[in-house]
Amino acid sequence: MKKALLILLLVTFSTIVAQDHKINWLSIEEVEVLQQKEPRKVLMDVYTTWCGPCKMMMRNTFTNKDVINYVNKNFYAVKFDAESGEDVTFKGTSYKNPSYNPNARRKSPHQFAQALGISSYPTIIYMDEEMNIIAPIKGYQTPGQFEAIWNCSQFLISFLSAVRFTKISFFDKQFSHITMHFKCEFPSLYWSKIKK
Repeated sequence: MKKALLILLLVTFSTIVAQDHKINWLSIEEVEVLQQKEPRKVLMDVYTTWCGPCKMMMRNTFTNKDVINYVNKNFYAVKFDAESGEDVTFKGTSYKNPSYNPNARRKSPHQFAQALGISSYPTIIYMDEEMNIIAPIKGYQTPGQFEAIWNCSQFLISFLSAVRFTKISFFDKQFSHITMHFKCEFPSLYWSKIKK
């Protein structure tokens, strides 16, 4: 009886702790208000309800303790359903989903997702403190890949700020190249984390 009670208490305590330890997801409008008081970079998870890799990221990556700690410490995190029926206001412009049908399995794309140039899910969009897009990263990311991207992004953000570039485009599934007017190879240090 005492063992059963002890196990029940441990399971209950573990559940409570796990529920408290999660990413602090906000709306884009909430982030715009917070940027006035305490500017931070923004990480936006653009997903759909039917997307399998989106669900895997939510289950595997966004529940990882290291990911949670890093995101909550360094970013305002936004979770945006690219097919939602909710209106969104961003930088003074209102976006809607005029063809939204709540009964459809796959819904029409939201105007905000289209304005961001989102064509696949999931896509993680990194923004600077002024909410300008730094980089969209497409596809499922493991916690290790996510960490490698952060390490690379710190270098890239500093570099881009120094040379005043604000738009870059990532391509290649392993994020091996960055395009602008030049090509840059990621340091081999990050390849080991990306390949895991």
